[in-house]
Amino acid sequence: MSRLQQTDGLTEEQTELIKLVREFVDEQIIPVAMELEHKDEYPQAIVDGMKEMGIFGLMIPEEYGGLGESLLTYALCVEEIARGWMSVSGIINTHFIVAYMVLQHGTDEQKQHYLPKMATGEIRGAFSMSEPGCGSDVAAIKTKAVRGDDGEWSITGQKMWLTNGGSANLVAVLVKTDTGADSVYKNMTTFLIDKESGFGETAQGVTVPGKIDKMGYKGVDTTELIFDGHRTTDAQILGGEPGKGFYQMMDGVEVGRVNVAARGCGVARRAFELGVSYAQQRETFGKKIVDHQAVLFRLADMAVKVEAAHEMMVKAARKKDSGQRNDLEAGMAKYLASEYCSQVVEDSFRIHGGYGYSKEYEIERLYREAPMLLIGEGTADIQRMIIGRRLVEDYKLKG
Repeated sequence: MSRLQQTDGLTEEQTELIKLVREFVDEQIIPVAMELEHKDEYPQAIVDGMKEMGIFGLMIPEEYGGLGESLLTYALCVEEIARGWMSVSGIINTHFIVAYMVLQHGTDEQKQHYLPKMATGEIRGAFSMSEPGCGSDVAAIKTKAVRGDDGEWSITGQKMWLTNGGSANLVAVLVKTDTGADSVYKNMTTFLIDKESGFGETAQGVTVPGKIDKMGYKGVDTTELIFDGHRTTDAQILGGEPGKGFYQMMDGVEVGRVNVAARGCGVARRAFELGVSYAQQRETFGKKIVDHQAVLFRLADMAVKVEAAHEMMVKAARKKDSGQRNDLEAGMAKYLASEYCSQVVEDSFRIHGGYGYSKEYEIERLYREAPMLLIGEGTADIQRMIIGRRLVEDYKLKG
């Protein structure tokens, strides 16, 4: 284990689990990631391996067939998986958010129905807030659910940027519902939508048009989701009561930001590993480039950023695990890890020189993947807004 792979205070069980995940990454993900990424091919064999390991049920309690692990354990496993290929960590991220939301906010019936099958990966989750006309401005969503005279709901609208939109068979969708509340945020409801995996019309009135072609983050399917009068019932409202969807979604996003921070840590660590390895092989002016002070200083800066991001991510996860509010720490972790990841990847790219621009080198893939982390689960500016407001709250002047 390298210095940049250590975390203090773990139990023997946590350490062993993370070791197993790291071995799986080294043996099953890294050797095939480049080929699958270039083909934009879904990593089915890797997903099957993660099912066998219980990764899809990491944080689902044992009573529902999961492993019952902490957010910290989950985040450290995600860090390892993202180190191998960030797209694979994306496959479990939205699934993890939906499982967390069902566990925290679902009715007893919803927990009993969904969680055991989510733990095995038989049911795979996707998470949907964003729309073509809005991103961070959640209040601007237009997709609506209208209750008919028969008591059923009809959902119409268009959602955007669903990770796992095609492969998932359960989607947690935030829509507007006119409940008569005085706040727009209290007129939003989260519905649990069952559908078939795949593309086209995957349920009556539910269409997944196809994969969105992206610069990076290949392999995992990112899609739109179109509702055209999809009929559903009160039983599919998360928690059974309309008007609570926004707050349920924000709770999910909070733990999702720890996940994105973990992904940033994993990608950054892989970029550092590639950079320090290449610097010890490549020679210029009669010596290894690692012996040039400029390169050595660059590696030092990279290592400091990898370590700092990791520690911030661990702090955010531990605070959530303790039952405390962690929106400040989660925002800081996501902001720091994504920014540092982008910088570390670029530094490794520079160390590789012209070879870094070649698709034959792994750093080229990381260079295309890192920017997604600057956007996912809230942009850098959104994180700074969250951080700033919370700091003002905590340090508010009295008198």
